[in-house]
Amino acid sequence: MAKYLAQIIVMGAQVAGRAFARALRQEFAASRAAADARGRAGHQSAAASNLSGLSLQEAQQILNVSKLNPEEIQKNYEHLFKVNDKSVGGSFYLQSKVVRAWERLQEELRIQAQEKREKEQMPKT
Repeated sequence: MAKYLAQIIVMGAQVAGRAFARALRQEFAASRAAADARGRAGHQSAAASNLSGLSLQEAQQILNVSKLNPEEIQKNYEHLFKVNDKSVGGSFYLQSKVVRAWERLQEELRIQAQEKREKEQMPKT
């Protein structure tokens, strides 16, 4: 009886191990495909996210912008910065989040402008 129980446990562990290994390979493949899809810009954007501590999506949510429009970003930033000023009863923490979001979006705009310049400078053959 104990022999059969041990065999069942060993087989169960093997099945679980194989399933885990397959899931891990699939995750690596999906991650690699996503990184390839992002291309070179994705690396710069990811680095900017790491530096600022905010992802692009988080920064857009904080400043309530859906597209990277410099005028809309600046307008929302100024409004939220004033509203959250400590002297008018706002929160310094929220104000700092607004500043970090603005910095992150400014960095993304800079990256996009640099990419645009690089594409324009590439020789056409």
